[in-house]
Amino acid sequence: MKIIKNTLLILAFILTTHASPLAQSSQDGSEVIGRWNLTVVIEDKELEELGLFRHGLMADDGFPGWLEVKRSGFATLIGYYVGYEGSARPVSEVRYSREDQKYHFTIPPQWMDIEDIYFEFTLEDDKLTGYKVLDGQRLHWTGVRAPDLIREKPPVWGNPKNLLDDNMSRWIIPENNKFRMVDGILVNEEVGGNLVTKEKFDDFKLSVEFRYPEGSNSGVYLRGRYEVQIEDNYGREINDLMIGGIYGFIEPAVLAAKKAGEWQSFEITLVGRHVTVVHNDIEVISNRPIPGITGGSLDSNEGDPGPIMLQGDHGPIDFRKIVITPAVN
Repeated sequence: MKIIKNTLLILAFILTTHASPLAQSSQDGSEVIGRWNLTVVIEDKELEELGLFRHGLMADDGFPGWLEVKRSGFATLIGYYVGYEGSARPVSEVRYSREDQKYHFTIPPQWMDIEDIYFEFTLEDDKLTGYKVLDGQRLHWTGVRAPDLIREKPPVWGNPKNLLDDNMSRWIIPENNKFRMVDGILVNEEVGGNLVTKEKFDDFKLSVEFRYPEGSNSGVYLRGRYEVQIEDNYGREINDLMIGGIYGFIEPAVLAAKKAGEWQSFEITLVGRHVTVVHNDIEVISNRPIPGITGGSLDSNEGDPGPIMLQGDHGPIDFRKIVITPAVN
């Protein structure tokens, strides 16, 4: 009888020990779990040397970012972060201090030759406030929860709009623009600025035909926030940074790329967060949700309509068709 009693006590201890982390309290930092749209405030113009204002695309009051925090196991917080450029990268641990109720994490740099980047922030009234230390400079930022973008009804499609004309009248032309119309084809012969449509769109279907020379790199940004990658990846192994994918988030199911110099096509449908990409008549992404903004986005206001943006700051690219069909409901 004594043995059974002791066994029951041990079992009760084990169950209590393992169950307690599941009942997460308001003091364990779990309130921060979720996806966050960030705005980083630029306070020091010397940061221009780091390229944060390259090509004149960054807003005067800052640039966008994105953060996801989730739980791994019973208690450890991990995540993903997207900065002003580059791809989504993992955060190995988001640490929380109960004493001062602050969070912090560190990630290595991606495309810059600098030290690891340190983040520290607090959560108050369901908003994040914090700073990052980038190459010795402190940049302050704020964060709001990302919208779910759920659509209750299927879209009703309106009339198609041709975004190409001889004088590029539908586009905002940057100072360092290298795009021009040549015999009905939008040509970008060298690295320059990005083209952004004057009109903003919510849900839409987008039909694009393009070609690029060997080794080139470009992209099409949906609502100015989600990049469908264009790159010379013919014959390479599939990953989430290659042509037909949502850069850093969703890899294409198959590699449908043609050889450099050949005309190719995208048929893209974006409804809420869900995207379908048909590359050269092959469906490579099928109604997948995009977690958040990709690097190089114009802003992080995911709940708002946004423009189409053509990436011209990476390499040469030609477009002979860009037709958008917006939803009307």
